[in-house]
Amino acid sequence: MDLQIAKWGNSLALRIPAEVVRQLGLRQGATVEAQITVDGTLSIRPAQWSRKAFALELAEVRSAMPMGESVIQEVRNAARY
Repeated sequence: MDLQIAKWGNSLALRIPAEVVRQLGLRQGATVEAQITVDGTLSIRPAQWSRKAFALELAEVRSAMPMGESVIQEVRNAARY
């Protein structure tokens, strides 16, 4: 696959096709590792998963979720026997 390099501010950027983004599970703000190999090729891959970063992200998402009655309890309360 050929990718085009474009100017982004004072830097250069590669645009990654949406299908590749989906296959790799990337999203905006994701971190990738770039490495120049011995033969001069550029290797770009998703950064390794961080348990600590995941825990922080999970805590942030949970704090934004409203706490309410459990779903099971709601079903029990609404059930007609």
